[in-house]
Amino acid sequence: MAGQTARLVLLAGAAALASGSQGDREPVYRDCVFLCEERNCSGGALKHFRSRQPIYMSLAGWTCWDDCKYECMWVTVGLYLQEGHRVPQFHGKWPFSRFLFFQEPASAVASFLNGLASLVMLCRYRTSVPASSPMYPTCVAFALVSLNAWFWSTVFHTRDTDLTEKMDYFCASTVILHSIYLCCVRTVGLQRPTVASAFRALLLLMLTAHVSYLSLIRFDYGYNLVANVAIGLVNLVWWLAWCLWNWRLPHVHKCMVVVLLLQGLSLLELLDFPPLFWVLDAHAIWHISTIPVHVLFFSFLEDDSLYLLKESKAKFKMD
Repeated sequence: MAGQTARLVLLAGAAALASGSQGDREPVYRDCVFLCEERNCSGGALKHFRSRQPIYMSLAGWTCWDDCKYECMWVTVGLYLQEGHRVPQFHGKWPFSRFLFFQEPASAVASFLNGLASLVMLCRYRTSVPASSPMYPTCVAFALVSLNAWFWSTVFHTRDTDLTEKMDYFCASTVILHSIYLCCVRTVGLQRPTVASAFRALLLLMLTAHVSYLSLIRFDYGYNLVANVAIGLVNLVWWLAWCLWNWRLPHVHKCMVVVLLLQGLSLLELLDFPPLFWVLDAHAIWHISTIPVHVLFFSFLEDDSLYLLKESKAKFKMD
């Protein structure tokens, strides 16, 4: 839901600085990378590097150049700390201690756990809610879209490349748009299916245009940020309005708590600090904090689907 917007805001801000962070602008860092590449990344030295590189690193796409940047990053960090300066960022990110092939271990694990929570709750939903429930197909589709987004978030935090970055952005945007569609179906679509279908087509057209522009024309971080903040606000206001309008329903408080928690927890993104123990930063803490929130939201979807099924059966008997 709205939490994906906060993640996109942070990613966009970091990416906008990716080509000019303080650390990678340092001459000592640039000289170190240049010398490392010259010494280790060509000819026989490159063959030697590949022969001693662990297989899991090569499979994950870590190159000699990546290793040079990683080692030189820590050389630069060491000099900063020796001289009493604040730890700098490199290519829009704080320095993280790599674990195996995981570039950002805490965020990768937290993303995986969010995905696992979504999978567990999807299985629970499908077990508890009959397929005849009016919201069943839309809720299952939302769970699958969320699973896909957390998969790519895990991949991106494991290995940051142009492809994994774009997939993380695009899939997170898809979750927000599907959350809006989910809200549309719940508020309007059950009574007016044609309206929901038309709105779904509009959202798909918007997503296609958004992805096409960023992929084929220019990856504009500023535009991406504004677009996702806008759809995130629509998502937030629509769900919040529905919760307030239906406050008397016993399970609606779960949705309200989710909406408010996601907005509150997104403030963690403002606490941008160098990672504790070079592993745990504000982004990772935010990812960890959203795990129970997703569980609560799927619990709401389950309760609401059962409520709608009961209501539809009661209406059928009256008719």
